[in-house]
Amino acid sequence: MSPKDLKAALRKERLALRDEMPLEVRIEASLSMAEHAGDVIALDPGHVVSGFWPIRSEADIRPLMVRLRDRGARLCLPVILDKKTIVFRELVDGVAVVETGFGTTGPGPDAPELDPDIMLVPLSAFDSAGHRIGYGAGYYDRAIERLRRKGHMPRLIGIAFDCQEVASVPAEPHDVALDAVLTESGFRHFKQD
Repeated sequence: MSPKDLKAALRKERLALRDEMPLEVRIEASLSMAEHAGDVIALDPGHVVSGFWPIRSEADIRPLMVRLRDRGARLCLPVILDKKTIVFRELVDGVAVVETGFGTTGPGPDAPELDPDIMLVPLSAFDSAGHRIGYGAGYYDRAIERLRRKGHMPRLIGIAFDCQEVASVPAEPHDVALDAVLTESGFRHFKQD
């Protein structure tokens, strides 16, 4: 099986497990994530943190984002521009969010675009080495590569439930490893070689 096919199989399997989680369990797990990492994620006032509004059965990290904002973070959300590109627009209290593609919600076109210092990254599966499987469209990999070409090196924190961990993710050259992962069990840093 090719790495691409194996990733597709793992993605389907782990998203099915996530989908099977009862809503109340996902809510409790999401609140646990805010408790585990709300005061632990290292940031300075003014650091830009990209989060996301949950779609389908994703963890709801809005409570975590509020905690980070209260600690001085500037928040932004991903916005899909086309089939290959996402940008990150500033999320400000009192400004409406709109549908932004792929089932996502984010600030409208008048919101400033920001380069995140910390990215809370949704995913389908991850392993103990920090490799991740996204949703298959490559938006985050391309956005991270674009930021790095500009000399910006955001810290990457995967957001997942424990059931999304797998023994091993087949890493390909274009894949970007996570610096840490946050699940309902806690906040875990990865040692990068």
